[in-house]
Amino acid sequence: MSVAVALDGARSQLRELPNELTFVESPPGMAGLSRFDLTPLDESGFLFALRSLEQSGVRLFVIPPQAYFTGYAPEVSASVRAALAMGADTQPVLLAVVHPGGQDVTTANLLAPVVVNPATGAAAQVVLDGDEWPLRAPLGAGSDAA
Repeated sequence: MSVAVALDGARSQLRELPNELTFVESPPGMAGLSRFDLTPLDESGFLFALRSLEQSGVRLFVIPPQAYFTGYAPEVSASVRAALAMGADTQPVLLAVVHPGGQDVTTANLLAPVVVNPATGAAAQVVLDGDEWPLRAPLGAGSDAA
């Protein structure tokens, strides 16, 4: 089974991902967890939940960041590509973890995206080099997705 992810705000680019993602290393703060179900929370491919298949009640909200931040195009390192068994011609899908704001602004973590091999569902959350991308980028007024 697969899940459609919108890679731009107009939904002109859709990518299919397996609905089960397997992290090569546990995401930060989730020691011992590696298998997650990717569940769409809307029909447009803009919002998803990553639910642990190993510990009930553990979930993250994620978005395809390019749909909200058009200039977002970080380089995925060769070491990450190798860890996810991606060839040079495989285009990874990036997901950003969302921090619901409640009464504050909702933000997305652009500094540490989840990188996914779309063919296998292998995933890794990686911290990008440099300071170009913020840890808490506000979603809303400046975003491109409908």
